[in-house]
Amino acid sequence: MAEAGAGAGLGPISTLASPGTTGTTGGTAGTIGATAGATGKRVSPRPPQTPMPHIQLVVVQPTPFCNINCRYCYLPDRSNNAVLADETIANLFSQVFASGWLQHGLTVVWHAGEPMVLPIDFYRQAFRLIDSLKPAEIELTHAFQTNGTLIDDAWCAFFTEADVNVGVSIDGPKRLHDINRRSRSGHGTFDKTIAGIRRLRERGVPFHVISVLSAESLAVPREMFDFYVSEGIDRVCFNVEESEGGHVSRSFGETGIEDSYYNFLREFWRLAAAAPGKFGFIREIDDATRLVLRPKEAVFFNQLVEPFAITSMDWAGNIATFSPELLGLKSAAYGDFILGNINRDKLTDMAAGAVLQRMRRDIDAGVELCRERCDYFSICGGGEPVNKLSENGSFVSTETTYCRMSKMRATDLVLDLIELMGNRVGELADTDIRNLGAAPLATDVVAAVPVN
Repeated sequence: MAEAGAGAGLGPISTLASPGTTGTTGGTAGTIGATAGATGKRVSPRPPQTPMPHIQLVVVQPTPFCNINCRYCYLPDRSNNAVLADETIANLFSQVFASGWLQHGLTVVWHAGEPMVLPIDFYRQAFRLIDSLKPAEIELTHAFQTNGTLIDDAWCAFFTEADVNVGVSIDGPKRLHDINRRSRSGHGTFDKTIAGIRRLRERGVPFHVISVLSAESLAVPREMFDFYVSEGIDRVCFNVEESEGGHVSRSFGETGIEDSYYNFLREFWRLAAAAPGKFGFIREIDDATRLVLRPKEAVFFNQLVEPFAITSMDWAGNIATFSPELLGLKSAAYGDFILGNINRDKLTDMAAGAVLQRMRRDIDAGVELCRERCDYFSICGGGEPVNKLSENGSFVSTETTYCRMSKMRATDLVLDLIELMGNRVGELADTDIRNLGAAPLATDVVAAVPVN
């Protein structure tokens, strides 16, 4: 799920980690030797239908309202100014913490609308309430994904006080950002968004950005790179504009869009490798590198295809799982994807309900098709259900334009670099492996990766 309205997949809204991997890259270069074909089936077995779920991420919609009106937004109810009730928060987290479905930590993402349209005191109260219910041994992280237009000193102080992970949605420099990210009156939102980002930097609040790439921005990787550097943005995530819900991606229809994406990432990586210290994190490159180079024993877990690993709740208490974007969508086969309402139903009953079982049956079937047919299976573990449904019309399907863009092309780039480096990969230290493109040994090789 992207930030509200991004029309792009979840990605690492809160943690800057791939939704689907556990364990560390670690190891040594000697364990690599990877090609997509060789690693295609290397993934831990799917669990059977009956085991206890493991909740890792809870996506909470504090309000469906958004103060801007992005052209690519898939959210159907963004003019609704309803607000999540304290009772609903308590009902959710009392059940989550009592479920036995948690391991050591939990991330709560406040999302699916613009969270900052609500006052800071709403979150202070919500955080206190959740804390009062939380077992002492559970580590809890809060995260916001915001359009950044409402950030001021008071919000910066709160983010610091509550140790909130902050993601800001900005699509590049003004001329690119304002193409799609508009106010409700039709004006560009860049000036307010960049003012919010500058305020975060001035106040020392760590943040990352998510940028939705359009055909226009894919053509200018240097301009995008220079923009981030000029604004001190050093942690970036790239989403591709997707077809989800009622939104049909304009970019997906562009001829050669996949090659454009590969070439964009290649050039952006080359620029970052040639400017050490300017970028601490490029999600697409870092995730692909970690997945390709991970030790054989590292466990792979795709949150998006496991029930309740990602648990989503809207402002009214309706619960969904798998892809967070499903909450709010409708389908002839699955209805509204709602498993129940936390104000009247138990999570344990939802887990055994007919809606979840029907969805899981079809999602599992789609995952198995991916396992059988896709050489990139070890990189994504079966893809994103919402993209399969939106693009292919069924969970029981495999490849999508979204997966070719977001997973395959980035993986190809990392594999191409490894192939060019040959035996020299073995000379890299573990710390270099974690940031392969910026390793001194690799810097000159990135430039040699062929343009598609």
